[in-house]
Parts: sequence; structure tokens; C-alpha cells
Amino acid sequence: MGGVIGLDVGGANTKAVWRGGGERRVVSRPFEVWRDREALEVVLREVVGEVAPDPAEAVALTTTAELSEAFRTKREGVGFVLDAAEAALGGRPLLALTRAGELVSIAEARERALEVAAANWVASAIVVAAVHADALMIDVGSTTADVIPIASGRVAAAGRTDIDRLLAGELVYTGALRTNLAAIAPRVPVRDEWCPVASELFAISADVHLILGHLAPGDYTCATPDGRPATVELARERAARLVCADSEQLAADEVDAIAAFLHAEQVAQIEAAARRVSGRFEGAPPVVPLGVGAFLAREAAGRLGRAVVELPWTAAERDAAPAAALAALLAAGPRLPC
Repeated sequence: MGGVIGLDVGGANTKAVWRGGGERRVVSRPFEVWRDREALEVVLREVVGEVAPDPAEAVALTTTAELSEAFRTKREGVGFVLDAAEAALGGRPLLALTRAGELVSIAEARERALEVAAANWVASAIVVAAVHADALMIDVGSTTADVIPIASGRVAAAGRTDIDRLLAGELVYTGALRTNLAAIAPRVPVRDEWCPVASELFAISADVHLILGHLAPGDYTCATPDGRPATVELARERAARLVCADSEQLAADEVDAIAAFLHAEQVAQIEAAARRVSGRFEGAPPVVPLGVGAFLAREAAGRLGRAVVELPWTAAERDAAPAAALAALLAAGPRLPC
């Protein structure tokens, strides 16, 4: 079979994309590294085996799992992920992506661990830049949003590390699934008043988007805060607790109004970051939406008055953009810098 694999090892999800000739396959596996980090090797072996039952010619990986509280430092986390991937792949050629856009050997990746940390957005941005010379990539995943400017065919990000990207507005900690609702807004509308929210993990953004129909129950791929199923009824019960209420105290339409407000606040956060990042450049290039929360990116683009252009990938590849981008880069042969 051959082909190549792009592997994106996150703290809460592991994604793999295989390319072979004109064929492509995508596998996404929810896995919270901090709950059982020793299981990562098995998870990687299973994900790679599922996406490509026969050995691939090469595998490239990127990781954000190093930020997990399972590790005391990012260096430790990167080393752990590299060790797990190497063991899982059983001798297959393995490369890692740096924030400079280089694909390097695992030995070099270990030496440059902090340059390998959180480089997943770079892979996606390089591919976007190859397709759209001037664009604003907005990749909204389960947990975060990347807002990356592309100018004259190059990745024009001001920040490279997580902290620098946060400071530059290019990394926004809001996502389509795992965001604590208390982190989206300090107060919500309840019965024509503004009600402060409880700073507890009662409900997450997946509940909001399930209630509003933006996500189907099957798209709710992370654990629910209360351990109960991902249904609209139970999502409403979780969301009601945001204001210390329950289904006997708030009607369904009242909870839906809270959800609609929080959804609008998420879009506003992404829009504000996009305006800030775009302010460094002339013109109004189109938005390239990616990720499981691409619907939020499209809404932000509408508020910005920007056109929306899509990468020529399947929906599953766009949801797993960093892994899909790594597979595309491997298939095209060494290139890069960004």
C-alpha cells in the first residue's frame, strides 16, 4: 500500500491522515493524555494501524500534547511523545515538524524539543499559503482557534511560541467542544437581566453547539462534564447549571437563549482576534476556515465582511487539518520554509 501518514498528537485528540496516490483516509481518536499517558503508545499504534493497515513509506508528526499537565515541562512532553511514536511505528521512517516549518529526524527533534512543541498550526498554514497567496487561516479546533495571516505566499505569523501567539492574538483559547462556558462570558442573559455565571466546569462549548444544532451528538467527541450522554436534553441541563439552575427552574427556551448568547460571544472573540491580526496588513484577503469548529470561523468571516475560500480537501481532512497538511507535505516531498 505504501503512502504517507501525517500524525497530529494533541492533548485531547490524536488524528492521522493517510495519502496514497489519489486516495486519502482520516482517523480521529479522542484520547486525553493526562488521564493515562502510558497508553499513548498503544493509541498511536492503533490509530496508525487503522488509517493505514499496511506500513507507510514515511510518517511525519506534530504535537501539542506536551502542554498537558501529565508533564512537568514541554521538553519532557515532547520527548515522551517522540518516544511513544517511535515505539508505536516499529522502525518506520519518522519525522517531526518544527515551528520553522522544517521536517527533521526524531534524533534532531529531541535536541530541538522546544522548537517542535506546538508546531501543528505551521503545517496547516504552509499548505494554505501554497494554495492561497493572501489569506487569513482560521482553524477552530475542539479547544483553541489559530488565526494565521498568509501574505505573498508566506506564513506571516508574528508569534511562534504559544505565549507569543497568545500575546499576538494568533492563538485564542476558545474551541467548538472543550471550552468551559464560564471562560466564554462572565455573565449571560436570564429573564431580561444579566446573570453572573458560576466558575465551575458544569458545561462546555460542545453543549452550546449541540443545543443550537451546530453539532450532532456524534460530533460531541470529548467527555461530557457530568459523564452523562451527549443529548440535547442533557446538554440543556448542563448549561442551566452555569447559572446555578436546573431544568425545573429554567425552561428550554431560556437555556437556548443562554446558548445563543454564548455562541455569539465565541464568534465575537474569534472576530476580534482576526481584526487584530488583520490590522497588521493591507487589504481584506479571504478567510480559510478549518477544524471541527469551522462554522465559527465562517461566521467570524461574515462579521468581518470577508469572502470564504476552502482548501480542496474532504471535510474530514479539513477537520484534521494539521495531520492532513503533514500528509500533503510528505507526499509532495521535502520543501518548506515558512
